[in-house]
Amino acid sequence: MRFRTKPVKGTFEALPEDMELRNWVKNTITEVYASRGYTQIETPCIENLELLNNSDGGENLRLLFKILKRGEKLKFHDLSENALCDLGLRFDLTLPLSRFYANNRNDLPTPFKAFQMGYVWRAERPQKGRFRQFTQCDIDIIGDKSIYAEIDLMLTLPKALYDLGFKNFTIKINDRRLLKELVLSAGFEENDFNTVCITVDKMDKVGTQGVMDELGSKGFEKEKIDNLMKNLNSDLSTFNNEYSKDLEKLINVVSKKYPIAFDSTLVRGMGYYTGPIFEIVSDEFKGSIAGGGRYDNLLNKFQKEPIPAVGFSIGFERIISIFKENGFKIPNKKKKIGLVFIDDKYIDKAISMSEELISVGNIVSVYNFKKNKIDKRMKRLRNEGYEEIIIVDEK
Repeated sequence: MRFRTKPVKGTFEALPEDMELRNWVKNTITEVYASRGYTQIETPCIENLELLNNSDGGENLRLLFKILKRGEKLKFHDLSENALCDLGLRFDLTLPLSRFYANNRNDLPTPFKAFQMGYVWRAERPQKGRFRQFTQCDIDIIGDKSIYAEIDLMLTLPKALYDLGFKNFTIKINDRRLLKELVLSAGFEENDFNTVCITVDKMDKVGTQGVMDELGSKGFEKEKIDNLMKNLNSDLSTFNNEYSKDLEKLINVVSKKYPIAFDSTLVRGMGYYTGPIFEIVSDEFKGSIAGGGRYDNLLNKFQKEPIPAVGFSIGFERIISIFKENGFKIPNKKKKIGLVFIDDKYIDKAISMSEELISVGNIVSVYNFKKNKIDKRMKRLRNEGYEEIIIVDEK
């Protein structure tokens, strides 16, 4: 029996040159995060299904990868979900972080500034730019309820994008509480809010008319829909509350470093957001390249005491795709040198030369080539990016 060699749909393999790029991006982001006091953590890929199902994860709850119970726990006479599955793959890094903090709180500072990078899984329909397994890069601040936590995030993550080479981008910001005010004042009921938000979140993909059509198909009255469209053209001067004043303060500080603007149509898909929400949109490459928001109630699942939290995430796979599509070259790469010996008596010399060249910052690999195949092998080395190839002999 011959097995298929292609990876599962919605996943991908990374060739050596792909990994070189991915590692460079990760290292660049890590350096920026760490330089601003964020400490790295790691959480498991697997979480309890009960926790995942009660996470307010919005549309992502339909995309969970669930794991069957094992051994005696698995009872096929009961085909309910709870009887068959008890674990699932994480769909983001925020929920695992919240559980992590609750579990390790006594050993962590307040506020806790953390970053993590890792794979997450969503059962997406495979298509260009949509993966079932992909990397997220998050920074979060837990334990600070002030707007200064958002400001700290917005002076950190954009710096990472800047160091990656993204210069033309805009931070868009809104607040779920202001958004709720716009929805309710349009005539919708409070229990309609999440449904309306899920539809409005598609504005950048389907346009205003598409949003209106979908809201109509869900049974909402035309008058309410028209009122909502008018409300979504509001600016910050429309509001007079502490939330809008906080956003004004944030925009005033951050705008001195990076372009930032209030956007009343910004929704963000996660139901656990409770306050400011934000995205970074590339002016050069259409679409969002980062996003996040405040999720003050998520930790209430683990303890009675409310603990504020806010996070920001870079669209890692989106950035990798942009780089690859545009033939990006990693800057300041180390020089690659190949040392080739044909006669075994030169192996010690080749190893000694390699150690000396590595010690001054080069990438060096030693090869033993047969004389009749040396031209073919050296051509392959040049294709692999070796800028210099040295034949090691008695010279």
